[in-house]
Amino acid sequence: MPTVLVVEDETLIRELVAEELEEAGYTVVIANDADQAIAILEARQDIRLVFTDINMPGSMNGLKLAAAVRDRWSPVHIIITSGKVRLLESRRMRFLFPSPMSARMLSRR
Repeated sequence: MPTVLVVEDETLIRELVAEELEEAGYTVVIANDADQAIAILEARQDIRLVFTDINMPGSMNGLKLAAAVRDRWSPVHIIITSGKVRLLESRRMRFLFPSPMSARMLSRR
């Protein structure tokens, strides 16, 4: 199973997502914001999927993080979640899932 980087600033949601993914067999690495996520991606070669919320504090939100990942680590897949936005498909950024159910939906795929 691939390694998933979960980027979420809300502790309870981050823990729920990580737990769901780990129970599904994924290796999970967590980041509290986009800046921490970028540092993890720079340090690790095993991240295959970034699972990020849109709304986060820091220098960039989840959409800007997704664009940075797409530009710098193009083989890494991206799933964007939000508690405020409905399902959306994008050519490069796969899917936008409603949060917090997004982890459960992913683990079933």
